[in-house]
Amino acid sequence: MRIMAIDYGDAHTGVALSDPTGLLVGITTTIDSWRQEVVVDRLTRLIEEHRPEEVVLGFPRNMDGSDGRKAEQYRGLAARLEEAAGIKVILWDERRTTIDAHRILFNQGKDGRKRKKIVDSVAASLILENYLDYKRMRRE
Repeated sequence: MRIMAIDYGDAHTGVALSDPTGLLVGITTTIDSWRQEVVVDRLTRLIEEHRPEEVVLGFPRNMDGSDGRKAEQYRGLAARLEEAAGIKVILWDERRTTIDAHRILFNQGKDGRKRKKIVDSVAASLILENYLDYKRMRRE
């Protein structure tokens, strides 16, 4: 069962796909665009190409669990993607994923420019890992 995770951002959107078994993070990529319609189009093409059974969109939550300031924008993206790709989009708590992604890349010695180019795909990988862990725990 292939699963896609998305870390949507203002200028860059990270995408991570699991391996076909749905156990490990496989492919990652970044969509560089400010325009939501471009992001939806690229995501739709990736969905058509890789045929994930589930799509998980990182959803902004505040540390107290309430919706973040961009929550409606993300719900709108999910609705547009569901309509364009014909697949349900699961909103998934993304608290701290970008911070953790920056920390991971910093610890690997990546400078600021290199981190900026790949941080969103790393954040998408973290979202995917969290979701896969959740699914594994539900099966046990």
